[in-house]
Amino acid sequence: MDQSNRYARLDLKEADLMKEGRHVLCAYIMKPKAGYGYLETAAHFAAESSTGTNVEVSTTDDFTKGVDALVYEIDEKKELMKIAYPVELFDRNITDGRAMLASFLTLTIGNNQGMGDVEYGKMYDFWIPPKLLVLFDGPSMGIKDFWRILGRPSVNGGFVVGTIIKPKLGLRPEPFAQACYTFWKGGDFIKNDEPQGNQVFAPMEPTIRAVADMMKRVQDETGQAKIFSANITADDPFEMIARGEMILKIFGENASHVAFLVDGYVAGTTSITTARRYFPNQFLHYHRAGHGAVTSPQSKRGYTAFVHCKMSRLQGASGIHTGTMSFGKMEGEKEDRNITYMLERDSADGPYFHQEWNGMAPTASLISGGMNALRYPGFFTNLGHANVVSTAGGGAFGHKDGGTAGAISLRQAYEAWSKGINLVDYAKDHKELAGAFATFQKDADQFYPGWRDKLKVGRSA
Repeated sequence: MDQSNRYARLDLKEADLMKEGRHVLCAYIMKPKAGYGYLETAAHFAAESSTGTNVEVSTTDDFTKGVDALVYEIDEKKELMKIAYPVELFDRNITDGRAMLASFLTLTIGNNQGMGDVEYGKMYDFWIPPKLLVLFDGPSMGIKDFWRILGRPSVNGGFVVGTIIKPKLGLRPEPFAQACYTFWKGGDFIKNDEPQGNQVFAPMEPTIRAVADMMKRVQDETGQAKIFSANITADDPFEMIARGEMILKIFGENASHVAFLVDGYVAGTTSITTARRYFPNQFLHYHRAGHGAVTSPQSKRGYTAFVHCKMSRLQGASGIHTGTMSFGKMEGEKEDRNITYMLERDSADGPYFHQEWNGMAPTASLISGGMNALRYPGFFTNLGHANVVSTAGGGAFGHKDGGTAGAISLRQAYEAWSKGINLVDYAKDHKELAGAFATFQKDADQFYPGWRDKLKVGRSA
């Protein structure tokens, strides 16, 4: 059934829709299956996403038609369609009237992903009007709170040197805590890898006790604050709360030095909102393991990494993993810096829409995936700043001289970049950075030709 006469209004102008502020706007790349018209399929997509079904139903009235989602722009050659969703369609909490991301996804990425006339359809951007934006939680904590704990300026406090404890599974409590101590001797921040939780060989309570003891020890020895991001991800919100409360009790006087890691893609929107609302005084570390199933450029359905990260700010993530922008091992492009800009700025451009955040607190970028001291300077230059959190696992613990030297090498790479000094020249007087060149020789050969002669390092076997 062609529903374009009801669910398409190509006379509507985007600027007018934004000015009125009554609609959420979404941009999709969509291709119909063979034999279906573009506008017809787009209208069916909008109908299925809002008030429609496959047939006319007797229960539809004039009010219902007033909240139809409307296709307002198409470009068949570019496979682009834009849909305006009335804000009234989105579910609100009965407890406080606030908006929920679950409803946003149900409407905009719901049954339309499985319709028989759609070859593929993927969201590339969305725009939230002020009247709905104000109903989302947004972050309660941010990178500025890390800077405060670390004794840095609240603006442009710089690179937070962090790692992931490796191996991701297989360490018992004491070796795990010892690895934390080793890195903290030179670094700032440690996170659980996403599978680490309450395994039988490393129960959470004794593991956390050992880590908390190591934090006290290393802070006493170095005179520097340290931060730990503990994984509280679970299927059950009450389990997450129990884990969080136990962790804060164990850390005691250092509870403010604890972030909570939640695997928001696999555990879902409920997990993020549970942590955001129950623990508003902790940095909410949004880990996105599994997101590539829909966000990868190879996937033609779902939504992009840009959309995924933008949604995380609405929900209240203090920080989210944003990829390495082609400088590490994960999929990405240099232009992915726009993801970070959308998260950290109050006014930013997306692929299709300009978003004003109207003072909503920013979300920090966490950078991991094949990064080491040699790769970060190029990353900083591409991004234009270094106000991010690193979570380099192999880039720290893979250093030939161990985790402490690996942590120091990361900090030295940041120092060299911030001072405008060539990394090879800086390495001449900084042994840990020189050790990173000797460790990651393939990267050194690629990014710093001639480094061997300058640092007097022979070629490894």
